[in-house]
Amino acid sequence: MSVQAAPPRVLIVADNASARFGGEAILPLKYFTLLARRGRDVHLITHDRNRDALLADFPDLADRMAFSQDTWAHRWLWRIGARLPGAFRDHLIGNLMGLITGVQQRKMARRMVRTGAVDLVHQPIPVSPAAPSMLFGLGVPVVIGPMNGAMSYPPDYADYEGRASRMFIRLGRPLAGFVNRLIPGKRRAALLLVANPRTAAALPVRHVPVVELVENAVDFDLWPQSTVAQRPNHAGGPFRLVFMGRLYALKGLAQTLDALARARETHPITLDILGDGPELNAIRAQVERLDLAEAVTFHGFLPQRDCARHLAQADALILASLRECGGAVVLEAMAMGLPVIASDWGGPADYLDASCGLMVPPSPRAQFVAGLAQAMLTLASDPERARRLGAAGAARARNTYDWQGKIDRIETLYQQALTPRG
Repeated sequence: MSVQAAPPRVLIVADNASARFGGEAILPLKYFTLLARRGRDVHLITHDRNRDALLADFPDLADRMAFSQDTWAHRWLWRIGARLPGAFRDHLIGNLMGLITGVQQRKMARRMVRTGAVDLVHQPIPVSPAAPSMLFGLGVPVVIGPMNGAMSYPPDYADYEGRASRMFIRLGRPLAGFVNRLIPGKRRAALLLVANPRTAAALPVRHVPVVELVENAVDFDLWPQSTVAQRPNHAGGPFRLVFMGRLYALKGLAQTLDALARARETHPITLDILGDGPELNAIRAQVERLDLAEAVTFHGFLPQRDCARHLAQADALILASLRECGGAVVLEAMAMGLPVIASDWGGPADYLDASCGLMVPPSPRAQFVAGLAQAMLTLASDPERARRLGAAGAARARNTYDWQGKIDRIETLYQQALTPRG
């Protein structure tokens, strides 16, 4: 009779772990909290900037959290970065600050391992396959990922990548192998997790076990399926689109607004924008220029539960992103039973198919806006089709992208990482 192995004592390590920052910061938080809710012996190391929100949201887990602090080196780099163009600040200064935080958190992790309190370390972020990991020489197996990256803009969109960014990418990708030899966290990892074959091909290390595991998933307690009767279009109102995310040019909001103006010539359609970011003023100006002030509502950044309430009142989600490795908002909309309009590029194309969404090719560029407008009109004029797509998306999300299922899988992978390689 076989004996079931006891769940390992796990340490999650991440620069950020937050539901309030958006993006990949949610991933380590979900691993930490969902494992804790299962009664697992799990701890978290993250940066002090996350402290107040984590202690407010999870006071019962306070004794399982540890926080790295800013140093004089962080502050010095921050002052330098404030004087540099955005690409230099993000690519160079941001990465240097991340390495300093990584050194700190490695020391913290080693201290915890030496006390005998940790069997395995998991580093879920950064999701970039090229980013080096400082988590080596800890004395326990390290699991890294799932990573998700190696994305570029579609053909015809070279101008969206600034000259400085293109320079860093041209230099950074070839240098990734050297940096990951110098900082050997990924070379010495027990397992490297990747979201898709594209990311696996971009890994700068070889001869380490690589396992595919989806990056994003859905917490159905936060994103419950809504009923068609809740939605305005069901009651004869305008067709209501929602956008969720940071307001960056790469999110395709400029094209979304151009398409909205074109589609509204035929059918009443509105757009709720849930998010904030550097393109806010430009997007507001475009709304005024296109005479869309009555059709577009800006809600700013909202907590996830507030976003879920807006989705429950919507008819469809739109994400016309031009460079999206993941796209968790697509899964969240699917979970709530909404059809999705998305660009047929990157992450959304991994989650959607014709059964649950309308995929619009972003290239050729001259046809993208027309394609988005037609997708809006297709759903707005055919509520029954929208309902079928939404129902299929909800079933797909529940069957394939449930966070609980993902936690089942990661626990299996933890045991795999702890099993000596023959």
